[in-house]
Amino acid sequence: MKKIIVIGGLSAGPSAAAKARRENEQAEIVLFEKGANISYATCGMPYAFSGVIESRDKLMVVKPELLQNRFNIDVRLNEEIIKIDTKKKLVFSSVNEYAYDTLIFATGASSVVPPIGNIKLASNWSTCRSMIDFDKITKEGLTEESKHITVVGAGLIGVEVAENLKAAGKKVTLIEGSTHVLNMWQQKFGNFAANVLTSEGIEVLTESLVSKFDIDKDGSIQSVITNDGKQISTDFVILSVGIKPNTDLLVQEGAEVIGNGALKVNEFMETSIKDVYAAGDNVSIKNLQTNEFDYFPLGTHSNKAGRAAGANVVGRTIEFKGAYKTAIIKVFDYTLARTGMNAATLTKKGIPFKTVLTVAGSTPGYYPGQKDLITEIYYNPETEAILGAELFGEVGVDKRVDVLSTAIYAKLKITDLSQLDLAYAPPFSPAKDPIVVSSFVTENILNERSEQISVEELESFMQNNSEEDYLLIDTRTVKEYEKGTIPDAVNYPLDQLRKQVGFIKSQDKKIIIFCQKGLRGYLAELILRNNGITNVMNVAGGFKIWQMYSDYIEIPESRLVE
Repeated sequence: MKKIIVIGGLSAGPSAAAKARRENEQAEIVLFEKGANISYATCGMPYAFSGVIESRDKLMVVKPELLQNRFNIDVRLNEEIIKIDTKKKLVFSSVNEYAYDTLIFATGASSVVPPIGNIKLASNWSTCRSMIDFDKITKEGLTEESKHITVVGAGLIGVEVAENLKAAGKKVTLIEGSTHVLNMWQQKFGNFAANVLTSEGIEVLTESLVSKFDIDKDGSIQSVITNDGKQISTDFVILSVGIKPNTDLLVQEGAEVIGNGALKVNEFMETSIKDVYAAGDNVSIKNLQTNEFDYFPLGTHSNKAGRAAGANVVGRTIEFKGAYKTAIIKVFDYTLARTGMNAATLTKKGIPFKTVLTVAGSTPGYYPGQKDLITEIYYNPETEAILGAELFGEVGVDKRVDVLSTAIYAKLKITDLSQLDLAYAPPFSPAKDPIVVSSFVTENILNERSEQISVEELESFMQNNSEEDYLLIDTRTVKEYEKGTIPDAVNYPLDQLRKQVGFIKSQDKKIIIFCQKGLRGYLAELILRNNGITNVMNVAGGFKIWQMYSDYIEIPESRLVE
């Protein structure tokens, strides 16, 4: 009888154990978990703080009794494995030693605790990863006496925690060390999210590190002190600054790891040590775009990897080939999503790319409640391969990011997107879906019918060039223009633009055009190009994106040229 030991009971471990049993009724399967709970939804914890998830019990996805009774798995709770001898095929706990034929190492990761002054003396703080953390936050941070909570770290969990604490009636300060929140995304999209957080009453501090806790004689944090001297009075602190893979037991046995300590595994979830498999947040899997080992600590990958490991230890063959950083997050009424590589990653890796950004309705304009969807796609200008995408909006973001993620896996070209047969009905999509619109715009760019300039590029261009060197044209109506525009823009409304062609041509300058969202700017661009003015670019996403990205706005006097 084959003996399988599984270490770790969060997501990958139970998934592996259950799959092994489904594939082999005779194997002896023992699962060790150092804590009192298995298979709980860490990703759901923030939503339990606000009551969206109604109770602690709802976070318990699988009860130990289910694994024991339905799957005949020997579940050992509160028994931590403290040593492994992979040569003798033994694991050791404080209770006993156990032999195995194959081992599945699914120990996950632990929260990083930064070296903040007085943190070891302080009591009213917690990380947010385990049920122990959840219980402490619930019993201390969510009390009526706790009015203000500081969240340190504005990644996925930090932002979700901040939102749900605000929904629970708390005053919230969110502190992030990098230049923007949600730094998996480009700064522009991080700024979009930060604007939403701020508008909902959350104080957002970026490029700020917590250096010290100011505590009283009982160790209770009274305030948080940042590296620039800012002091924030608070009643509780939640740390969400990153995680570290729990791999020391196998590293000591010589297992191969990447820089952050995550175990290298192949597509069958085998580590570099014979008969030892691994799955979950403690492993590094292949990035399907770069073919390099990468780190993707998400529940989707933990469950797929666990399933593959469980099948393979009993002689089946299931591959988990890898991933490419697809992610999504709710930020109050908005959604931010991404897939593949973005500009920062592509630049770092020296991969040639261009971007196309569109603002399009997620539903038709005639259908009630239309909302804009911002889509930026990164693609190879030579091969037209889709390299990545980032999206922001209130409706339909999840659908479109999954289309783009699938397109990357299928190695579609960006120009193929316009040929996709996507579902259409007014409640769900316009006749020209935003994904299709992105493809159409790209076709125009590749055919040299249009040229986009991003708001980042425009900002840099304006900083490095004199106003006399270019002509910035706002093609919106006079009323739109007078409510606010990009500094130094002159207002030539689209419907009167042809009257200005002679003057514009006489300027012999670089022409930069924008409208509210991009479409009128494109039409203005065509008018100029068809009249022999070719040194013209359209601001991607128009004034809407500029306004969301920058606070550099001018309220002009009427400057309409007759």
